Amino acid sequence: MARELPYIVAINEAIEFEMARDERVLYFGQNIATPSALEPFMDAFGGDRVRLTPISETAEIGMAVGAALAGLRPVVELYMSEFLLVAMDQVVNEAPRFHAMSGGQVKVPLVLKAGYGFTAGWAGQHTGSIYGMFMGVPGLKIALPSTAADAKGLMATSIRDDNPVCFFYHILLTLEHGEVPEGEYLVPFGVADVRRTGGDVTIVATGWMVDRALAAAERLAADGVEVEVIDPRTLAPLDTATILESVAKTGHLVLVDQATRHGGASAIIAAEVADQGFDSLRGPIKQITALDATIPYSEPMERFVIPDEDKIVAGVHEVLGSAPVAAKA
Repeated sequence: MARELPYIVAINEAIEFEMARDERVLYFGQNIATPSALEPFMDAFGGDRVRLTPISETAEIGMAVGAALAGLRPVVELYMSEFLLVAMDQVVNEAPRFHAMSGGQVKVPLVLKAGYGFTAGWAGQHTGSIYGMFMGVPGLKIALPSTAADAKGLMATSIRDDNPVCFFYHILLTLEHGEVPEGEYLVPFGVADVRRTGGDVTIVATGWMVDRALAAAERLAADGVEVEVIDPRTLAPLDTATILESVAKTGHLVLVDQATRHGGASAIIAAEVADQGFDSLRGPIKQITALDATIPYSEPMERFVIPDEDKIVAGVHEVLGSAPVAAKA
């Protein structure tokens, strides 16, 4: 049975369920065992499994990689995705490599839980949508849920996976409510969700942009344009088959990504469609992304930099070579 929960509560519910199910699951973080909303984890599972770490991402992620190599399943709470950058050697050059380098003998079941995309005046160093820079790392999986249900299901799947997973959750979604199944719930990796069906144009949107795309699709329907909206849910593995199937139906593709134009997922998806589905396209692929700029502190400038509903609507009309017809008085 489903009930309504905030996105962040759904994530925590998945972690709590997996810790109760499997005693190998640990939870690490820099203030995770202090009095806070996460204190119930300490009360439920104790200090051996809920670990307060040093104020050092290199240390906490290094500890987690070692624990994973020893057969445990740590989840590391990083709060902001930029904190991953401090420990890129462990994230990119250590954890994802051991399985292949050992000929499959070594597993590294590790979840790096990191918030991203926090605009609303948080300026340059706490707003990054940096998941794109991890897409090309063999052995590293990337989850990017846009709903509370997917947040729960993808977190549970991440914890059970034998590979390191970057679990990116959008900060502006944390208090958004949605229907979430009770008990055990898993969402498979590499399976996109078609959030809205339509035959005129395909929109592939990620994270917080999914709801912006759905709202734009409703506006476009009033202009007689039927949009299909796809949420990839995971970027590695990426469900290119569902995207290609949709493009074969619509002939048009618009990509909506909060990351910068040359640093996000949209460029990778565009390349895959151009490579594997070029014959299906009846027009150019349109990317609607953040500008290649640091997110400014100023709210008007911030709105100028990142995608929004109006930009999505305009992009779809551009791709279709159409414009809304003004009603006659």
